[in-house]
Amino acid sequence: MATKSANVLARVEPEVKEHAESIMSQLGLPASVVINALYKQIIMTKSIPFSLSLPKEPTTLDSMTNEEFNAIMEKGLSQAKNDISYPVADVFANLRQELK
Repeated sequence: MATKSANVLARVEPEVKEHAESIMSQLGLPASVVINALYKQIIMTKSIPFSLSLPKEPTTLDSMTNEEFNAIMEKGLSQAKNDISYPVADVFANLRQELK
């Protein structure tokens, strides 16, 4: 077995450290073993062994059918053709009111 003589110093949020160490303790693994395993996976895969992408947040469009989307677009087009509009200040005021 290789001699472990290198140190790793990392700053983490105290709550994250406590929570992670609690789980590692339940698994019977010291942090040094977990870090060593992570480093070995990085070497073996030549990458970070888990996804670092931002999760895709669903949008309203994701939950709409094509028919629902087309109906909203038709309504907007009809309002534009009939010069039905609202001042921007009123639109934002209504949005702020709805978000309260």
